[in-house]
Amino acid sequence: MTYVISGGCAGIKDGACVQVCPCDCIHDAGEQFVINPDECIDCGACALACPVGAIFQEADVPTDQHASIVRNREFFL
Repeated sequence: MTYVISGGCAGIKDGACVQVCPCDCIHDAGEQFVINPDECIDCGACALACPVGAIFQEADVPTDQHASIVRNREFFL
């Protein structure tokens, strides 16, 4: 399982998640950050650092934010 940045990040992009990520798997996708699912080590540091609570484990992404899962994966194709 990997972490996913949801739409709550859009327009805010605080960057705290990027600063704490030990494997540099968080990338700028324009309006928001995204997490490379192949590089994420599931440490959870990003979720704890996010000031808007926009980062979830994939299985815990709210139903109304499921498009974020696709957005995160497609960015790295």
